[in-house]
Amino acid sequence: MPGTNLTRAEAAERAEVVSEQSYRVELDLTENPETFRARTTVAFTAEPGTSTFIDAITASVESVTLNGTALDPAAVSDGERIRLPELAAQNELLVESTMYYMNTGEGLHRFVDPVDGEVYLYSQFEVADTRRMFPVFEQPDLKATFQFSVTAPAQWAVVSNQATPEPVAVSEGVARWDFSPTPVMSCYVTALIAGPYLSTTDSLVSSDGRTVELGLFARRSLFEHMDAEEMFRITKQGFEFYESQFGIPYPFEKYDQLFVPQFNAGAMENAGAVTFVESYIFRSKPAQALVERRAITVLHELAHMWFGDLVTMRWWNDLWLNESFAEYMSTLACAQNTEYTNAWTTFVAGEKSWGYAQDQLPTTHPIKAEIPDLEAVLVNFDGITYAKGASVLKQLVAWVGQEQFMAGLNRYFGKHAWSNTELSDLMVELEAASGRDLTDWSARWLETAGVNTLVPRVEADDDGVITSFRIEQLGQDGHPTLRPHRVAVGFYDHREDTGRLTRTFRVELDVDGEFTDVPQLVGRERPDLVLLNDDDLGYAKIRLDECSLATAMNHLGDFEESLPRSLVWAAAWDSVHDGVSPASDYVRLVLANVGHETDSTAVQVQLRQLDTALDRYLAPEHAQQVREDAAVSLWRLVEESEAGSDHQWQFFRAFLRRACTDAQIERVAGFSRGEGVPEGLELDTDTRWAVLIALVAAGRKGADDIAAALREDNTETGAIAAATASAAIPTPEAKADTWRLVVEQGALPNSQQQAAIAGFFRGHDDALVAPYADRYFQEVTGVWRERTHELAQQIAVGLFPRHATQDTVDAAQDFLDHLDPSHSGLRRLVLERQDAARRAVRAQQVDAAAPAQRGADGTEPGR
Repeated sequence: MPGTNLTRAEAAERAEVVSEQSYRVELDLTENPETFRARTTVAFTAEPGTSTFIDAITASVESVTLNGTALDPAAVSDGERIRLPELAAQNELLVESTMYYMNTGEGLHRFVDPVDGEVYLYSQFEVADTRRMFPVFEQPDLKATFQFSVTAPAQWAVVSNQATPEPVAVSEGVARWDFSPTPVMSCYVTALIAGPYLSTTDSLVSSDGRTVELGLFARRSLFEHMDAEEMFRITKQGFEFYESQFGIPYPFEKYDQLFVPQFNAGAMENAGAVTFVESYIFRSKPAQALVERRAITVLHELAHMWFGDLVTMRWWNDLWLNESFAEYMSTLACAQNTEYTNAWTTFVAGEKSWGYAQDQLPTTHPIKAEIPDLEAVLVNFDGITYAKGASVLKQLVAWVGQEQFMAGLNRYFGKHAWSNTELSDLMVELEAASGRDLTDWSARWLETAGVNTLVPRVEADDDGVITSFRIEQLGQDGHPTLRPHRVAVGFYDHREDTGRLTRTFRVELDVDGEFTDVPQLVGRERPDLVLLNDDDLGYAKIRLDECSLATAMNHLGDFEESLPRSLVWAAAWDSVHDGVSPASDYVRLVLANVGHETDSTAVQVQLRQLDTALDRYLAPEHAQQVREDAAVSLWRLVEESEAGSDHQWQFFRAFLRRACTDAQIERVAGFSRGEGVPEGLELDTDTRWAVLIALVAAGRKGADDIAAALREDNTETGAIAAATASAAIPTPEAKADTWRLVVEQGALPNSQQQAAIAGFFRGHDDALVAPYADRYFQEVTGVWRERTHELAQQIAVGLFPRHATQDTVDAAQDFLDHLDPSHSGLRRLVLERQDAARRAVRAQQVDAAAPAQRGADGTEPGR
C-alpha cells in the first residue's frame, strides 16, 4: 500500500465507498512515556462488497474486528493503514492499537516541563496526523461525530472539543473523562489537550442567547505570565463582530484557548479548543508587533470556527478557502472592532510582503491550487494560501461591497453548515448576493499565479507640468496574466512649513491591460512623490519613479499617515529583491528613516529585511564596511529612541544581531555585566539570552556560560535559547556536534531543533559552515525520507547552504536534476532556496555596479 502519502484520487475513491460515520475513541494515557493505548470503534456505511482502508500510524495493532469477524492484524495492518475487506452496508470496526507519543509537534505530542517535571500533552492533526492518535478515515470530506473517553492521572485537566465532563475515578490517582459526542466535523479539527494545565474562565452570551463558556489554559510554570484580560477582550470582540457580520451564531458548545509547548505553528483551529504557540505568552517585554500579531491570530482562529470547522473544504486544493478567509476576516475584525485600528497598515507591512515574495518564487501557484496528495499540501501553507488570498479577498470585498459580501457568506453558511464545499459553492452565493458575475474575476485572480507590477510612466515639461501619465502593467516571467486592478494614484508633496509629506491629490481608477492612461493627472504639477496603489486597494507591486525614489530616500519618515509609508517601504524592498536597485541604497534608506516609523510591525519587517540585505545582497568588496556602519547606525537609533519604547527595544535587539567589530562586541560584553545598558531597557531573562548568544557567536562566551545560563533559566524557553547558543559556538567541533544532533541523529525535539538550526549559521566566519554545503545535498534526501514532515522541512529549509554564490545555485540545480520525482515536497523547498540564492547573486551584482557605493551611515566605505 502507498502508505502515509494519501492521494486525492484515493480520497475521492474512498469517499465514494464510505459515509455516515461515528467514532468512539477510548484512550489510556497512564501506561508509559513512549506509547499509549487506543480502542477505536467506527460505525460507517459502505457499498456492500467493496473494500477500503482506514489510516492508522501505529506502534502495534493488537486486534482488528470488522462486523464481528476478527481479522489478522499482521495480514491487514502495515503500521500506516489497515485494510478493510468485504464491507457490508452497515459496518462496525473495532481496532485495539498502541500509538506513539510524538515530540515533533504532530499527532499527540508529549512534553516534560523541565521546571517541575510535569507531563503535558496536546494534539496537532492538520493536515493528516489524526491517524497518529487513533485509526481514522483521514480526509476532510469524511466528516463524522467523535466521542472521546480519556483515562489519565486524576490531577490533570483534560480538554477536548466538547465541554469537559466530571471525571470518574478508575483507581488510585487515575480517572476517566467521558466526553459527549461532537457535532459532525472533519477529523483534523478534533482535539485532546491533557496535563496539569492551569486555567481561568469567563463567558459571553452568543447572538442566539446561549451562554458560551470561555477558558484559557497554560502550563503551571507559564500561567502567571498569561494576559487573560487581553485574550478574553479580543475574543469577545471577535465573537461580537463575526456573529453580526455572518448572521450565524457561534456553532460550538464552548470556546477554550490553550497555550501548548513546542508548537510548530502560531495556532490551530480545533473546534472549540484552539491551541496556541507559547511564545504568545510574554514572560519578557515583547515587541508591540508581536502583541498585535497575537490579536490577529486570536481572531484568525475564531473565524475558522465558521469558515473551516462549520463549513470545510472538500479537499486540500481549497485550503485557501480556510486560510485566506480567516486572514482577511481577522484583519477586518481587528481594524473595525478592536483597539488595533491600524491593522491594514500592519497587513501591508507583514502579510502582504510575504505574499509578494512567495508569488515570485518558481514554485508559486494559483490561490486555488491543485493538490494531488498530502505531501503537496504540507508545503502549501504559504504566502499564497494566506497573504495573497487575503489580499485578493480584500479586493473582492471592495468590488462587491462589504454588506453584499457578508450577505453571501450568510447564505453560504446557512446552506452548507456541517458539510464540505468547493470554491464554486462560495462563488454562487457571492454572485447571488452581489449581483455580479465573478467568473472572469475568479479565473484571472484565483486560477492563475504570479504578481503584476505597476510602473508610473510620467512625462513633464520644463515647468514640471505633467504632459502624459500612463500606468504600465507588467506580468511575471512564466506568469504573464495581466489582471484588472482597482487602484488609487496619490500625489504627495513635502511641505516646508510642516516638514511633512502630505497628499495633495488623489484619483481612483480601474487599471487593465498593458497600459492605462490617466488623463485626470495631465496638466497638474508633478509632485515630489507619486504613489501608485495609494490606500492599498489592489494586490500589485509598485515601482517608484526616479523623482519619487529620491523623495523617499530623504523624507520617507515624514509621511503624515502610516499606510502610504508602508507602501513605499514595500516598493523599496521589492526593487532590491527584484535586482533593480542596489542593496546599499536600501540599507541607507532603512537606517535613515526607520526611526520615524510609527507602526511596530513595519519596524520589525524593515529590520528583518535589513538583515537579509546585509547578509546576502551586498557586493562582497564593501559588504563588511557597510555591515559595520549599519551596526553604528543601529546603536545611534537605540540612543535616539525614547526610553522604554518599542523602538528602543527593537533597535537594541537588532544591534545585538549586527554587532561585529571589536568595539561593538565589547559594548555587548558590557551589557552582560550590566554596564552601558540604555535607560529604559530592562535586561530581563530573554534579553540576557540574546546578549549571551551574540557574545557566543563572537567567540567571547562558550559552553560553560551557556550551561550556567540554563541553570538559571531551566525552562523550555531557556532550553530553546541554549540550543541556539550552543550551535552558534564558533568552533568546528560545535558545528559538527550540531550537525550530528540535527541531521544524523534527529535527537532534538522540534522547537529545539529549529533553534539549533538558527544558531548553526549565527556567526562571523562563514568558513566554519562552508564544509556543510556539500553534505547538505548529500544527506537531505535521507532526512526527507526518514523524518516526519515538520522535522524534515525544518532541516531542508534551514540548513540549505548559507553562502549565496553561483556555486550554491549550481549545486542546487545538480541536486534537483537527480532528485527522485516522488519527493515533490523536497523539490519545492530546494527550488525555493535556490531561487533565494539566485536572487542574492543578482542583487550582489547590481550592488557592485552601483556608481557611488556608500556605507550605511552615508560615508564612503572605509571613511
